[in-house]
Amino acid sequence: MECCQCQGIEAKFDQAYVSEQLENYRNDGLKKTAIQLIDALQAEDIQGLSLLDIGGGVGGLQHALLNSGVRNAINVEAASAYLEACKVEAERQGHAAAIDHMQGNFVEIAEDVPAADIVTLDRVICCYHDMPNLVGLSAKKATRFYGVVYPRDIWFLKLIVQIYYNFRHWVNRNSMRVFIHPTEAVEALLRENGFSRHFHRNMGVWQVAVFKRK
Repeated sequence: MECCQCQGIEAKFDQAYVSEQLENYRNDGLKKTAIQLIDALQAEDIQGLSLLDIGGGVGGLQHALLNSGVRNAINVEAASAYLEACKVEAERQGHAAAIDHMQGNFVEIAEDVPAADIVTLDRVICCYHDMPNLVGLSAKKATRFYGVVYPRDIWFLKLIVQIYYNFRHWVNRNSMRVFIHPTEAVEALLRENGFSRHFHRNMGVWQVAVFKRK
């Protein structure tokens, strides 16, 4: 992972940070936006389908969808601490045999990543600078559904991100940046790849959407 953003992600999501996130997941469960994404996917016939979860963190989305009838999952994760935590949690929940793990920047390794019926990116688009490649390449991997949670494209959120997140990262000499990518640009890429928006809900500063291949 040679890009500056990926190096920043590796530094930001270190062992201490990820251990805290895993503990929070075990104590409190999934975030409300992730639950909404799962509910929207569960409204479809997902029994026996395959999942590709990009930037899956500790794996909460994977476990919930496997419990809902998804057959197997591929976890693509850039941060090594998150990848190891996901493996540990998969063992704990009895899903180790159902999840294949791949470490790396998805855009760089996309050629080696198998396609799946469902592709999910939960709070991932905002962590990557090259949105067109991330969305475009990941959309090509989805044969039926594309589920995403990402920030709403609103002016005051952009200001907050620059001041609260990106300035702090700059001060701490971390090259990771947070991005508010235009909603229309994201959706246009998905339309170009044969998807139509099937579900959408705004939840605070986040938006949850599921796209279905035509």
